[in-house]
Amino acid sequence: MLKTHEPSVVELGRLISELDGVSHVSIIVGEMDAKTETVKMTIEGTGLNYDEIERTIRRFGATIQSIDEVIYSSGR
Repeated sequence: MLKTHEPSVVELGRLISELDGVSHVSIIVGEMDAKTETVKMTIEGTGLNYDEIERTIRRFGATIQSIDEVIYSSGR
């Protein structure tokens, strides 16, 4: 994900963690330049709503560059 320096990754993590179904958020800053940060975010939970997560990230001024892994569990 590519985001501006402000708001911080702390604020972004808090907003994502407050979404329905989210139980865990991890954000790692990989690269920084004068205006942006490249971060890797891992979101875990049950019944995650991708559209809601994406809208929150975009409202934050960030863009999703790729989704590298998706794990589904049937819970049976």
